[in-house]
Parts: sequence; structure tokens; C-alpha cells
Amino acid sequence: MTQARSQFIPPGTSGMFHCIQRCVRRAYLCGYDGDTRRSFEHRKCWVEHRIHLLADCFAVAIHAYAVMSNHLHLVLAIEPMQVACWSDHEVADRWVRLFPPREDSDEARLQKCQRLIENHARMQEIRARLGSLSWFMRCLAEPIARRANREDGCTGRFWEGRFKAQLLCDDRAMLAAMAYVDLNPIRAGMTKTLAESRHTGVGCRIANIQRDRKLLIQCMQPLAGSVESAVGITAADYIELLEWTGKQLVAGKKGRIDADAPSVLRTLDLRPELWAVRVKAVGSGYWRVIGEAGDLLAAARRLGQSWLKGIGLAMRLAREG
Repeated sequence: MTQARSQFIPPGTSGMFHCIQRCVRRAYLCGYDGDTRRSFEHRKCWVEHRIHLLADCFAVAIHAYAVMSNHLHLVLAIEPMQVACWSDHEVADRWVRLFPPREDSDEARLQKCQRLIENHARMQEIRARLGSLSWFMRCLAEPIARRANREDGCTGRFWEGRFKAQLLCDDRAMLAAMAYVDLNPIRAGMTKTLAESRHTGVGCRIANIQRDRKLLIQCMQPLAGSVESAVGITAADYIELLEWTGKQLVAGKKGRIDADAPSVLRTLDLRPELWAVRVKAVGSGYWRVIGEAGDLLAAARRLGQSWLKGIGLAMRLAREG
């Protein structure tokens, strides 16, 4: 039976999450549709641009994303308490960027901001929304769906009704989710190298590094957003880690990457092969929570359960590591 997301991610909760939103019937509504022989690849740019806009408005940090032909992945951190530090004017301005007035002029925007600021109850509601994971995903999905339906001259659902969210309990879980997401095009055989991975977080990182080589040796920061949420390794180490992990996940198949085990793996797992298991398990081994066995057991208790998918895997990784 489907459970409400609020049962394991209560409203106002801060944390790190891996989110997945699929197109209805998993149709290729953002890629090449072989049935109609129409290409909707340009919609991937819509989604990518929207992600960056939302990062400027919500209390989030975007760590990774991959816009695929029939679904999208996001790894992000959200911090609702940060919204409390914003002034009323800043909150109103961010909201109006998301929901501009019909008359999209500077004067109309200022007037809408002022009306919001004067409505205390409305401002409290908006503050809560700008720190909400559900509202972030809603503000991402709905505009894309409306725009695509206008383009197709149709009505109805574009995305599945609910997005899937996995709580990431620690930095290792977040790195595993990031690797899983950034390697999506490689595993799907859509591209052969990370640099050629379009509409992905790693593609964005590599483009930024090409413009500023200093980023390669600095502690890796979020791709976008106002929340301070450093990853803890350099961009060079992360890219090396991705190349090695990609080889392990798709060895002998299309999309293979050749690389030796990187030194940064020593800080993640005593046995390198366990890291590949962790990354692969993001898609199939876990359900709602990714982390150590104790974290999953605690989450199960919060849900009123004695077990949660992934606990057995977490215990095995702890024993073998």
C-alpha cells in the first residue's frame, strides 16, 4: 500500500534527497519518440533551465541531475530554516520570479511583491513553500507539463502523479546517489564520455571547469542554490571516481569507461568493489532511505514498521566492509 511521503519526510524537514520524476507511461516525452518519429530533445533544455531557476529561489543546493528522455533525476539538499533568514522583500521577490504577474513588467512585479509583503499570512505560507521539497518538485514539473501540452496541442498528464524521493542519510549515501545520477547517460549507452553527457550535473561541472581550471582542485560545491552543502572531495577526485564507477557498472557493455580504482575510494569503502555495489543499489537495492543499517532501522520505526527495503543490503555492506 502506498504511504504518504510526509510519513518519512515530515513537512519542514531538512536533509539530502534523491528525487525521480517519470513521464506518464514512461513515454519518451523528452526524447526521440520512435512511434511518432518526433524529437522532443529540446524539452531537456527546458527542464535544465527550470532546475537552475528553482535553485535561485528555493532554499536548496543542487548536487547532481540528469534529464533523460522519459524521466529525470535530482540529488539535492534542502534547508527550510534558511528561509527564516530571508527578508520579506527577498521572499516576495523569489516567489514572483517563480510566479510572475500576467503583465510581466518591472512595475507589475514590484506591485505584486508589495501586495505579498503586506499580507502576513500569505508570506508565512510562501516561506514554508520555499523550504519544501514537495513544492520544489511541483514548481519544476507543472510548468514543463503545461508548456509541453501547449506545444502538442493537448491536455492531460505529462508526468506521473507522484515523484519518488529517497532520503540520503550521510555524505557517502549522497555521493553514491550523485554517481548513480551522473552516470545515467553512460549506463543507458546515450554517450561514451562524461564530458559528452548533456543535460547532466557532471556535464555542467566539466563545462564550468573548462572555464575555470581552479575548480578542478577545489572542494566541490553544489551546482546551484543558496544552501551551503559542500561534498567534501575535489571535483578532480569526483570525476575520477565517476570514471572508475562507470567501468564497474557497465563492464563489457556499451557505454564502458576504462579507469583504475581511484585513491579517493579509500575514504569511502575499504574494498573498492563495495562502492560499486552501493551506487548500483541506489536504483534497485534501496527503497525510501539510503544509508547505514542503523539509519534504515530508525526510519522503519518512524514508519511503524519492523523492516525497510535495503536494511539487509546495508548490513551486508557493513559486514564485508
